[in-house]
Amino acid sequence: MADAARAARLADRIKVIVARALERRIKDPRLGFVTVTEARVTNDLQHATVYYTVYGTEEETAGTRAALESAKGVLRSEVGKNITARLTPTLTFVPDEVPENASHIEDILRKARARDAELAEAAEGAAYAGGADPYKREDEGEAEEDLLTAYDPVEEELPGETGQEPADPDSGAPASAEEAEEEDDAEGTGRRSGGTE
Repeated sequence: MADAARAARLADRIKVIVARALERRIKDPRLGFVTVTEARVTNDLQHATVYYTVYGTEEETAGTRAALESAKGVLRSEVGKNITARLTPTLTFVPDEVPENASHIEDILRKARARDAELAEAAEGAAYAGGADPYKREDEGEAEEDLLTAYDPVEEELPGETGQEPADPDSGAPASAEEAEEEDDAEGTGRRSGGTE
């Protein structure tokens, strides 16, 4: 198997040979104004694809396609005489779509430019709906005051620091000192009443 560089060199050579043969050897009246744009060869050097464009109408393009198919044997023998490869690659002719795609892209760009011009004209006398800057901004002084008076979790008093135990809802422990005193009062009155009976 040949390397890709050799295949590329052979493709360039085939492109030149086919273009010359179309100009000098092929006398088919169906052959229109044809241009060979590119040739590609597989890495094993067995198959060559020749891309071409035709300047003219659809009928001339169809006639050129038929003329190339009928002249394929003559063109292959011409390629075989002028290359140094052991085997002559088969030729396949494919119409090149690049010019059509390019003209389609040009049409799209032309329409986009026209649309941009229309939008630019419409935007000339326009004003902003809510102002040039749509984002709401505070005064810098208010923002600094907010930062100074912001919540600081370090300065928050924790339940253990004031002597107050955290309330555990499952343990039945009092949540505050007032509730603890109320419970002590209730227990004290219950003992007193229990002791006098």
